[in-house]
Amino acid sequence: MMRLPPRTRKVRILATLGPASDSPEMIRALFVAGADAFRINMSHGAHEDHAARIAAIRALEKEFSRPTTILGDLQGPKLRVGTFASGLAVLETGAAFILDNDPAPGDAQRVNLPHPEIYRALLPDTRLLLDDGKLVLRVKAVTDSRIDTVVEVGGTLSNRKGVNVPDVVVPVPALTEKDRRDLSFAVEQGCDWIALSFVQRPEDLAEARKLMGGHGALMAKIEKPSAVQRLEEIIELADGVMVARGDLGVELPPQAVPPLQKQIVATARRMGRPVVVATQMLESMIKAPTPTRAEVSDVATAVYDGADAIMLSAETAAGDWPVEAVTMMDSIAHSVERDPGYFARLHFTETKPDATTADALAEGAAGIVSVVGASAITCFTLSGSTVRRVARERPMTAILALTPRTDTARKLGLTWGVHAVRTKDVGNFEEMIGKARRMALRHNMTEKGGKIVVLAGVPFGTPGSTNVLHVTAIRGDELRGRDGA
Repeated sequence: MMRLPPRTRKVRILATLGPASDSPEMIRALFVAGADAFRINMSHGAHEDHAARIAAIRALEKEFSRPTTILGDLQGPKLRVGTFASGLAVLETGAAFILDNDPAPGDAQRVNLPHPEIYRALLPDTRLLLDDGKLVLRVKAVTDSRIDTVVEVGGTLSNRKGVNVPDVVVPVPALTEKDRRDLSFAVEQGCDWIALSFVQRPEDLAEARKLMGGHGALMAKIEKPSAVQRLEEIIELADGVMVARGDLGVELPPQAVPPLQKQIVATARRMGRPVVVATQMLESMIKAPTPTRAEVSDVATAVYDGADAIMLSAETAAGDWPVEAVTMMDSIAHSVERDPGYFARLHFTETKPDATTADALAEGAAGIVSVVGASAITCFTLSGSTVRRVARERPMTAILALTPRTDTARKLGLTWGVHAVRTKDVGNFEEMIGKARRMALRHNMTEKGGKIVVLAGVPFGTPGSTNVLHVTAIRGDELRGRDGA
């Protein structure tokens, strides 16, 4: 069994798997290059393909004796136009164009829109964006069966291109039948996170949470303007959030996305939820072995803002340079985190603790680290909540999470600065301190003469009972005669 040393960077890398990265050898190469977690995109591929990728990821867990993290990303409701008699039509700027419920093939004057919920939601003067925002229509009149528009930005529109409705909340269910099947599959396969696409309101999370049946953690993808308007309510009900900049950048002006990204990251951090920044981070590396300087700056900005994870999409799923993309993202993150001003920038976002013992101890642990020069914070946890509280403080040292639960260790793979280890639970204070020292040494978190901060809850084995903070010194002989935890 091999043992990779813990990552020395704090931000985590989430790599999407696809045709360019579906072999066990390539998945292993991505992991070794720096991928901390893997995204299974349910929008593409069959369940048997995804099952093979999941099996390959879990094999890494055994090979490297490290929990591996899998995120199953649901497609969500896709709104699309119908077909055209000739396969496409050219919509002229300034011309009238009709969308209706007639399934007949369309032309340059009209096309089918088979989504009655859009007709009910639209109002005059709202916009319809077609084909990822390449074409823009302005609504002039709407009935239950017909939408009269004027083309504001024309172009060529082909069969079944997507429709975005940025100005209103469309009452579509967050889960389609396909999503329900995919979610059931993801739960059966033991995915650690489920990402819910096109969340518009807090209520959208309820059905997914119910269908998960307590398995895995739920991530809300923020990619609709309506979701931004109710951001705190959505984050409160989710276990984590993703800044999904693709559709967010379609429905909003491009210049609106960067400040929104900062707002979403800061809000998630304040509320103690892991936050992932995603989409087009190293887009040019789909075809080129190196990124543009602007892309490098984009990734660096997310790291400086304190995102828990940064994500690669097509770069690793379908690109020509998947390993190089992970290596580059890893290198950028290391460079930012070595900046002497990095931690000062992180704490531009104030994370006030709640009035709880656990939050007070988490904040105290981060402060003690800098005062006594501790090399690690070791947290004993069942649910992972203690670890997330500590990570919210963005301490200047590593966070070692010790848990008897495999599912908890896996879910923590998207949390800033955390190295999670599955190990047997402890029964008393002396055993806790001894194990904390040994595990910190074994996982290269400290060395002889170093100090670690230990957080735990008494009575042991009780979730949510964090009430102990202890600073202990490392003698250096803790591993003598020990071959296990």
